[in-house]
Amino acid sequence: MAKTRDEMLTIPQVIAEIGVARATFYRWRQLRKGPKAIKLPNGAVRIRRSELDRWMLTLEEAA
Repeated sequence: MAKTRDEMLTIPQVIAEIGVARATFYRWRQLRKGPKAIKLPNGAVRIRRSELDRWMLTLEEAA
């Protein structure tokens, strides 16, 4: 079943997918080196699937 909307990932989903420690991911966010995130009104953070994919491509091109 195709998703009609861009999937919103939680930080645990993202760190499990890219295989880094939670502290590393938060350090990248602090340094603005991680994928762009959305902060919801309740304080939760989400990352769009399309943004994670775009960010990963930039890392691949830089390597």
